[in-house]
Amino acid sequence: MRTRPRTPVMALVALGALVLAGCSPTEEVDPLLQEHGLAGMDGRQIVEHLEATGQARPLPYGASVRETEVLLSEGEHEVAVPLPSGQHYVSIAPYVDVTHDCYYHSLATCQGELVEQPVEVTITSDDGEVLVQEQAVTHPNGFVGFWVPSGTAGTIEVTYEGMAGAVPFTTEDGDPTCITTLQVT
Repeated sequence: MRTRPRTPVMALVALGALVLAGCSPTEEVDPLLQEHGLAGMDGRQIVEHLEATGQARPLPYGASVRETEVLLSEGEHEVAVPLPSGQHYVSIAPYVDVTHDCYYHSLATCQGELVEQPVEVTITSDDGEVLVQEQAVTHPNGFVGFWVPSGTAGTIEVTYEGMAGAVPFTTEDGDPTCITTLQVT
């Protein structure tokens, strides 16, 4: 009795997937992201790129850090790019004399007082865990930002030129991503 060779089912499935992938449309890049050099970046990369940019504020488009996404806008067009799950971005603008009100950090318009200045930042949770302890330099927008675990409460301490200040923070849903109340004295 003669048997014919069988093609493994998995090989056929894989071949079908390749054929379908070749025929499926490619993911379209949002024109706002493309126009401003943000295409191909994830939410975290967009936040870090815009936070550090030396481009004068205000930027020609909106960019706001929310709890779970960075929201970019230009005119009527908006695009939301997800941020890492389980992390909350906290952007801090320590100040000596001048501050501004802020809740959701605007990467496009927020401008802090201490521009490109060395600061020491310690972020400690209420249970005593040190989440951040580092020397940093504020960005051209006067802010320095950190990714901390969502659902955390604690204290942010900043030292600058022998002056120090501290404020409480929380990273629950609906909590701010912008800290502009930390005065160093």
